[in-house]
Amino acid sequence: MTPKRFKAAKIAAVAKTAFVGIGSNLGDREENLRRAVELLSEEDGIEVTAVSEIRETEPVGPVKQGPFLNGAVRVETDLGPQELLERLLALEQRLGRVRTQRWGPRTIDLDLLLYDDLYVDEPGLTVPHPRLRERRFALEPLADLAPNLEIPGKGSISSLLAELE
Repeated sequence: MTPKRFKAAKIAAVAKTAFVGIGSNLGDREENLRRAVELLSEEDGIEVTAVSEIRETEPVGPVKQGPFLNGAVRVETDLGPQELLERLLALEQRLGRVRTQRWGPRTIDLDLLLYDDLYVDEPGLTVPHPRLRERRFALEPLADLAPNLEIPGKGSISSLLAELE
């Protein structure tokens, strides 16, 4: 009996859910955020599935600067975490972000907050975002998108927000 030959099946990558923090405190802040979400949705391998409410927040850190508009975006992606981060950084540059001062003012800030339920600790990338649990301006928009979300190793969004009270 001759063995049957099968064509190799093309297996699609399984989409992962990621959450991206968005912020701006230079120029037309609303337009900067709108354009960032638009460009993100045009990227191959990324599907924007939800956008949180946008909030005006005070800046965090040692640099004196104006208030931010902050929110979050939920995406489905077949990109790995490092490749997704690279796309976010490229979009920041495309939108005029210049990194001159840590925690300084910026036209756009795109932070990879969560990537599925993975822990990532690589040079230049830590997920969940290392300061997420300290930042109401990131947690509240996440709660808009996924109120029952568990932050890997940190707890629920609601418990983390309660700790900030």
